[in-house]
Amino acid sequence: MNFAKPYSCVKLWISVWFLLFVGGAPLSKAETLMTPQHVIQQTADELQTTLRKPEYIHDFKKATALVDEILSTRVDFDRVSLLVLGKNWKTANAEQRERFKKEFRFLLVRTFTTAFTEYANWKIRFLPTPMQPLSDTNAVVRTEIIQPGAQPSRVDYRMILTGDMWKVYDIQIDGLSLLQNYRTSFMGEVANGNLDQLIAHLAQRNANAMNASIER
Repeated sequence: MNFAKPYSCVKLWISVWFLLFVGGAPLSKAETLMTPQHVIQQTADELQTTLRKPEYIHDFKKATALVDEILSTRVDFDRVSLLVLGKNWKTANAEQRERFKKEFRFLLVRTFTTAFTEYANWKIRFLPTPMQPLSDTNAVVRTEIIQPGAQPSRVDYRMILTGDMWKVYDIQIDGLSLLQNYRTSFMGEVANGNLDQLIAHLAQRNANAMNASIER
């Protein structure tokens, strides 16, 4: 199974996704009503003092657990899984859907946790973004990620209002979609076998990568 293309993008996306996923404490009612841009800005400010702490830097299992907790409240995993699998989501049974969501979620969590250490210095710059009214259920937050020695990368966050919380369901880097990259890879796997085979490969890859990271 070829994960090379999605993974190559994740190294850049790590500095983007973590802007959204820091600060695992539940948000207050006032915070949940903030605009998407304000949510991103607030969590970006918290990043510097969270996953850079020694207890997370030197304990991959603990860091992964923290990221998993944060992702659970900031990403619409049902929507992400549906969009990634496309037509295969419709034909999957309930058990297959849950197993896929579990393994795909963990793929993202542990990949982001690993790649984060490679991007210690970055800054976010917000680009002009129409302020969406809270009655609108969709929003796009446009930014640039600034890293030393590299050209700024254009980053668009696609978000949806779920209940009273804005959640991310896709990120585009210079026009390249996270969802589309994984969808292309997964479609090829399913075409050559079946959905159960894809899930099994994801589970094995996750287990091997987790063990290797802990043993380092």
